[in-house]
Amino acid sequence: MEKYKSYNINNVGEKVEINGWVAKSRKLGGLVFIDIRNRMGIIQAVVRPENSCYELANSLKSEYVIKVIGKIVERENKNMNLATGEIEIEVSNLILINKSKEIPFQITDDTTALEDTRLKYRYLDLRRETLKNNLIVRNNITFAIRKFLNNLDFVEVETPVLCRSTPEGARDYLVPSRVNKGKFYALPQSPQLYKQLLMVSGFERYFQIAKCFRDEDLRADRQPEFSQIDVEMSFVNEDDVMEVGEKLVADVFKEVKGMDITLPLMRMKYDDAMDKYGSDKPDLRFGMEIQDITDCFKETEFTVFKNVFNENGIINAIVVKNASDKYSRKDLDKLTEFVKTYKASGLAYIKYNDEVTGSIVKVVSEKEINDLKNILNVENNDLVLIISGEKKVVKTSLGALRCKLARDLNLIKENDYKLLWVTDFPSFEWSDEENRFMACHHPFTAPKDSDVDKLLTDKANCYSKAYDIVINGYEVGGGSIRIHDEDVQTKMFEALELTEKDIEEKFGWFVEALKYGCPPHGGFALGLDRLTMILSGTDNIRDVIAFPKTASATDLMCDCPSVVDSKQLKELGISISE
Repeated sequence: MEKYKSYNINNVGEKVEINGWVAKSRKLGGLVFIDIRNRMGIIQAVVRPENSCYELANSLKSEYVIKVIGKIVERENKNMNLATGEIEIEVSNLILINKSKEIPFQITDDTTALEDTRLKYRYLDLRRETLKNNLIVRNNITFAIRKFLNNLDFVEVETPVLCRSTPEGARDYLVPSRVNKGKFYALPQSPQLYKQLLMVSGFERYFQIAKCFRDEDLRADRQPEFSQIDVEMSFVNEDDVMEVGEKLVADVFKEVKGMDITLPLMRMKYDDAMDKYGSDKPDLRFGMEIQDITDCFKETEFTVFKNVFNENGIINAIVVKNASDKYSRKDLDKLTEFVKTYKASGLAYIKYNDEVTGSIVKVVSEKEINDLKNILNVENNDLVLIISGEKKVVKTSLGALRCKLARDLNLIKENDYKLLWVTDFPSFEWSDEENRFMACHHPFTAPKDSDVDKLLTDKANCYSKAYDIVINGYEVGGGSIRIHDEDVQTKMFEALELTEKDIEEKFGWFVEALKYGCPPHGGFALGLDRLTMILSGTDNIRDVIAFPKTASATDLMCDCPSVVDSKQLKELGISISE
């Protein structure tokens, strides 16, 4: 079978056979022109009136499947917007392979069809050039990953899809067992415990492109089932793992985009990322760093700021360069409503022009306004946006605001990629719902050596050997060095307030394995869907998955989840409560 190939002006005179779908058919000056679409793109064919296939050509409709046999000739009227726009096929024979019903939407990249309609007829949607190319990019990424890791002696190992439910993460998808009624498997949120066991088993270097499942609320860059590039290594430290991770990502960029990524990647501690960018996945493609201006108002008479001081809060700002004239009072009111969704109490602003104006100009002193200008290096027509209150709220809301402003002001350049590692994550985060400290990643993440003694005494200031790789404001992957010392693992469980019974029920089988000569080990995982999304230039993860779910975790094409037969439920020993 001949390899798929595309044709251009250099192929003029060649005899070809093309199979594909009718993208468009039109009659002009007695000639019938047919745009044939297949995986290689679109090529035009022409059928002349004297051709015995002329009547058939004249009857073709959109998405009919055809075979065209003919000779490549140079087009008189070239279309340089097409890769094949300098040539066409002069048809000698035309064969109708199959007909098509009238299609529910036009298969073009600029289709106006609703996403729900396109998802219902996903097999038609995938005929569009953009989606087809996205899946080819995904294929190229996985091919590059396997080649890169194989060259470093990593072994690809599949781990189970039916496994034990392990809490402390997102909700599990549960699978009832027919053989063991009343018991359930869980679909893996990641192969975390299995890949660690492979290190205990002595494989030393493992990888897998693994399917993972999480029953959580969805968004544009999240799906209930997703794929990750899973990597684990023995006898390594943080630097070793991050070196492999960033070289892998750089290799993917080179193979897929033809771009050189400068290594080593920048590293930024979690606390610095939150302070400067209000996010643990900072977007570095533009400025507007968050700046602390609390000291500017330490003697203020402005009641709101004075109360912030009394409550040990902070006052932070971002400077939007040369944008004072771009935001009306109405626009700023909209920005205020935006930050309130992040629990900010409000948004103050100052416009520095020939005349200084703003929402707080009349309630703060002239000295405070001038001090602010000097500290923030404000220039004419700059806009200063200020949020005050509890630290986490201030940082998070300003972090989200700077990203919104960058999009609104078109500050992000096309094909601009900024990559970095965010390191030194907290070991614990406080849960208001649970009223206790929870593991920030998972209970097997190693704390910093200097913080082991803080596990039980100072959880709020205990940091871990964890790291995330961030691209353009997206967390594309991350990992950690794992705990291999039994004493440290015992302290971690105690810090998480797990009883011996909890440990045995949730992780007993895994903890037992760690007692049999566990090597130091660590690893990382990259989100294949998210990485493909970034390299494909889309912001919707559904655009890079062949058959995705909607935001409500449903498959519109095959109408699932669905009601199952009562006989199936009875076999499983399950009844549905109202």
